[in-house]
Amino acid sequence: MSTNPIQVVHARSNPSQRIIAGGIVLAFLNYASAVVITLLVSILLAYFLDPIVEWLERFRVPRGVGALIVLLVVTSLVVALGLVVWDKVDAFANDWPEYSKVLSGVSAALDERIKKIEDALKGIQPTDQTGRLVVQQEEPSMIRGLLLRGLGSLYTLLLVVSFVPFLVFFMLAAKQDIWHATMQLFPPTERTGVKEALEDLSKTLRGYIVGNLLVAAILSVASWIFFAVIGLENPFLLGVTSGVMNLVPYLGTVMAWVPPLVVGLTKFGTNWAAYVGIALMITFFHLIAINVLIPKLVGKQVHLNALAVTISLLFWGWFWGGMGLLLAIPITAATKVVCDHVEEWQPVGRWLST
Repeated sequence: MSTNPIQVVHARSNPSQRIIAGGIVLAFLNYASAVVITLLVSILLAYFLDPIVEWLERFRVPRGVGALIVLLVVTSLVVALGLVVWDKVDAFANDWPEYSKVLSGVSAALDERIKKIEDALKGIQPTDQTGRLVVQQEEPSMIRGLLLRGLGSLYTLLLVVSFVPFLVFFMLAAKQDIWHATMQLFPPTERTGVKEALEDLSKTLRGYIVGNLLVAAILSVASWIFFAVIGLENPFLLGVTSGVMNLVPYLGTVMAWVPPLVVGLTKFGTNWAAYVGIALMITFFHLIAINVLIPKLVGKQVHLNALAVTISLLFWGWFWGGMGLLLAIPITAATKVVCDHVEEWQPVGRWLST
């Protein structure tokens, strides 16, 4: 009688194991955030640029050469746009003394009011039951904490800028090999479903990027025209800055107010009605984007409900900061695509899109 010395035991993971596994994954994402963010940004760009490389392949351009051409063209466009924006920023910097005079006056008035409040509060000291003054320890500087967090974000940005072009090129050039190797990770019976999931994922991510680019372009042009009509200096730079900031969830509207209001100080002085008008117009652009443009150009691509989007923005924004806000919707959309193609997770996919 022969026995098999190797026994394979199939057991379902219990809820405790799933929670532990989820905690390990989150800990890894937090510890290796710079690397993970770089990879995610590279994947998004590769999905976006892949149709152009495939179009070049139809003209018998080798895929590696086509990927290099596309990457060089995109890099050149980004550099050209950066030079235009830098020229506008340089012009704004030359005019900064005019703005600084007005801002100095406003800052001095605010400082005086704050000082009066602080002087009034100094006379109010907490006491204990014996009537003695309680010594309060100085709390850590909030500014220092923000600076340290900003340095971390700057490091992530530098890492993304340094590695993304190379990663995108390799992903585009070796797409067929990567695709084949990915298929080999799954049993033959599941490869058809995996292929469909990857195709849906590429369509979703590509649509999300294109939709957001269109929304940003529309908002930038509309803001540019508005700022030019009311006579603000550097309307192009202000329009692009305000239009892009308007896409930031929740805080985007307030952030989009700041550049035109600062530039308008030298033109409008103490005419507060002008500032209110600028803020209202930018808010109007934001409402149009949120209620019309994004649902039409972006919402149909990701198929996510408002609650799922809000929760994902809150979580990933807290987890990764600004980059988390940018990647929250693509991550959630990709999660939904995976859930839709895994039978056990399909209820989660339906919840995300309901």
